[in-house]
Amino acid sequence: MKIKKLSLKTDKEKIMEYIGVSRSGIKIMSKKINVNLILIKTLRTPAANILKQEALSIGAEVAVEKDTILCKDQNVDALLIANDRELEILSKKLKPQPFGLKEVAKALNGFIYKSPPKTKIMGIINANSDSFYPKSRFSPKEAIAAIEKMIDDGADIIDIGGVSSRPGSESVSEAVELERVKDIIDAIESHKLYEKAIFSLDSYNPKPIHYALDRGFKIINDITALSNDEVAKLSASYQATVVLMHMKGTPKTMQKNPYYEDVIDEVDHFFKERIERAKAFGVEDIILDVGIGFGKRLKDNLVLLKHLSHFRHFGYELLIGASRKSLIDAVMPTQLEDRLPATLALHQRAVEEGASIVRVHNVLEHKRALSMIEAIDGVLV
Repeated sequence: MKIKKLSLKTDKEKIMEYIGVSRSGIKIMSKKINVNLILIKTLRTPAANILKQEALSIGAEVAVEKDTILCKDQNVDALLIANDRELEILSKKLKPQPFGLKEVAKALNGFIYKSPPKTKIMGIINANSDSFYPKSRFSPKEAIAAIEKMIDDGADIIDIGGVSSRPGSESVSEAVELERVKDIIDAIESHKLYEKAIFSLDSYNPKPIHYALDRGFKIINDITALSNDEVAKLSASYQATVVLMHMKGTPKTMQKNPYYEDVIDEVDHFFKERIERAKAFGVEDIILDVGIGFGKRLKDNLVLLKHLSHFRHFGYELLIGASRKSLIDAVMPTQLEDRLPATLALHQRAVEEGASIVRVHNVLEHKRALSMIEAIDGVLV
């Protein structure tokens, strides 16, 4: 007899297939493996007591302050510890309950684990002279060679941008932005690069977006999350995928003393509102981006990265873009050129938390790192 402790990252379905478990058995037991920690803040005390009772009845647990049973306080915080199967059952049991537990039931159902799509790499091509990382800037003549190299290195998506969104940057007119990206878009079309990768435009202005969509671009990476009605209409008419990014303020003002009472709650509320707006215009294909470095303090960035999986309850792919950003320097003073190792660590952690698209300056290094992780995750015993 041999006994082995397996990594919690082991593919639960594959290991059960290896053992010979039936498909119905795999479906049932998979939900018992993934353990969730769910923090519920300012829950009404009677609701906390009901939640704890119902959780204990199915084998889950709720941690609350010691005097909760006495109802001394009007509200308490609670930590629910439950696997996916328990969340599923608990959600049904709480749905008819009072004291706000119907809302809790709905949230719990959204947190049940869903396997994310295979990770995709989005390479960055900047067609401007003021983006924060000089090596991402390309003239129209240089851009095609850089795009082809990124595709060869493993990029699935190429994101073209004509306006810098670094902290303190100034916006430019639509005419200037279009002039910067026009030749690159034309060259992509003439070289038939659409056959090799998906192309995205990093823009929030209608004219360059219309030009790109009309020439085969499939994704609009909008840092203003469809603030412009015309962009929303265009995206819907071309059935484009839209990246909705959270940003507090504008690129010029966003890093001037940003503050959050609860950054996860605020970003969550923002996504809910913007998803509803996108759907109202007929935009169905959505990607969410928490906006690392866009109106965030160091702590806010780290909290969002650590708990990125929270946002998977919306049911959309998550994009992360922390490549070489200044939060790295805030953790450990580092020159821009030396930020690749930390970037790889940030993005790998984000992928572990459910991100399925990483927006990067260094495609080859990310492809190698992610391929290595996939190889490790792919083996069983």
